[in-house]
Amino acid sequence: MAMMNRKRLFSLLMFCILTFYIAWLLLRPVDIVAVHENRHFSSVLVNNFPLTTRGKIEWWLQNKDMLKERYGIPKPASYGDFSITFWLFGDGYKEEGKYDRRCFNDMKTKVNCIEKDIVLNVRNSKNMGVVFFANGGIYRIDKNGKITKVNID
Repeated sequence: MAMMNRKRLFSLLMFCILTFYIAWLLLRPVDIVAVHENRHFSSVLVNNFPLTTRGKIEWWLQNKDMLKERYGIPKPASYGDFSITFWLFGDGYKEEGKYDRRCFNDMKTKVNCIEKDIVLNVRNSKNMGVVFFANGGIYRIDKNGKITKVNID
């Protein structure tokens, strides 16, 4: 009987620890490490970005004014198009060395590249409006404000 109570107590303790860990993962604030620009294309290096597609798009919607105010992005082209790519900063800047790293020419150092780990791309164009690329899908916000996946056939 005592052994059964210990097992239950251990299971409850593990459940609580797991619950707190997941809550901590989901509630961490996004850390913007750097912003790199090339005309109307912007790269934002981040840590602690939301994991879900909905979380990523909602983060953008809640923080787009802050990005404009603090970092001056997006900077649309004269015809209105822009693209902002959010990259996981991960282990930080590295030398180009490895094949297919994303390097930033606005940094005058050899250590100016990151691993290509895109977490969200936000694009605006005349034809499509604002479109989100996340987790292998393409999404738009419909007239009712609902996030919908774009079906490409």
